[in-house]
Amino acid sequence: MAETFPEIRDAMRKLCAGFPGVYWRALDRERAYPGEFVRALTEAGFLSVLIPEEYGGSGLPLGAAAAILEEIHRSGGNGAACHAQMYTMGVVLKHGSADQKQAYLPRIAAGELRLQAFGVTEEAAGTDTTRIETSARRDGDRYIVNGRKLWISRAEHSDLMVLLARTAPRDEEKPSAGLSVFLVDLKSKGIEVRPVRTMLNHATTEIFLDGVEVPAENLIGTEGQGFRHILDGMNAERILIAAESLGDGRFFVERASEYAKSREVFGRPIGQNQGVQFPIARAYVQVEAAARMVEHALSLEAEGEAFGTEANLAKLVASEAAWFAADVCLQTHGGAGFAEDYDIERKFREARLYQTAPISTNLILSHVATQVLGLPKSF
Repeated sequence: MAETFPEIRDAMRKLCAGFPGVYWRALDRERAYPGEFVRALTEAGFLSVLIPEEYGGSGLPLGAAAAILEEIHRSGGNGAACHAQMYTMGVVLKHGSADQKQAYLPRIAAGELRLQAFGVTEEAAGTDTTRIETSARRDGDRYIVNGRKLWISRAEHSDLMVLLARTAPRDEEKPSAGLSVFLVDLKSKGIEVRPVRTMLNHATTEIFLDGVEVPAENLIGTEGQGFRHILDGMNAERILIAAESLGDGRFFVERASEYAKSREVFGRPIGQNQGVQFPIARAYVQVEAAARMVEHALSLEAEGEAFGTEANLAKLVASEAAWFAADVCLQTHGGAGFAEDYDIERKFREARLYQTAPISTNLILSHVATQVLGLPKSF
């Protein structure tokens, strides 16, 4: 099947060629942020592809962003350092006021501001977003925010954060009501960002908010309707994560195939053995099948149709295909796969994340069971 956005993909491959495995290995070793890579993407205009032209972006569809992120991962890199800048600004674009769009989007498109932090998750609530406890209390022309967020990536490298907080007590009959979205300056007094070291180099943090003053004009959309406002961004995120998983899957299949052709044991290439061939072939089939699901979800989004279920399905099948391909690639390389210099072990760790985040596989299965198949809810 022909590639989507071939010119963008070609340009991305050329840019990524300047950031080979040795670059990413050094960052992974030190848990350092890929600032040089993010600057290159920004200067080339790749991080502003979804921002409308009137605000300084390219005004391209979500499929363009998916192509960019897929190629980053297929090259051996990782787009998690900046992918939120693509989908997080969608909350401002779709639900922000005219003044908010004019004040922030041109500066984000130009690279003057970074909007890469999405402040939703909390330790006690987990994926039950309606139970978050971070509160925002109206006080004149401002809101006073108190609470704690966990697993928030890139906060140390972002100027702004889209924050979800409670502005009204939780109602058991309408648990998603009473949540509101704010655009928060991360340099505000009362904000403390603490790094959380994980198995991945994703600049993960915990954020403490103690009496943080947020101007009322930074409320995005309608107070109390924040949960609905962020759903669009979450669905777009799931498609883009699926695209990253496709890139990972193709990276693993290509690396496994190359190694199987060149590595000789017992006087013959190991790829001549069906025991090695078949798993790689199956990985290829699964990745290509997942690609069709991602394309379907993107087509629905582009047509303005409901695409939440399809976004979830795309994320599930692509992440599972990538994880299967990762295991096959590591097994094909044998002991060499555990050595840093091959980049397999790093990408292996990175691919595993998307079984868990931004939404776990089990929650997607629950959505399909109850919302698609009509089975009774388990929670």
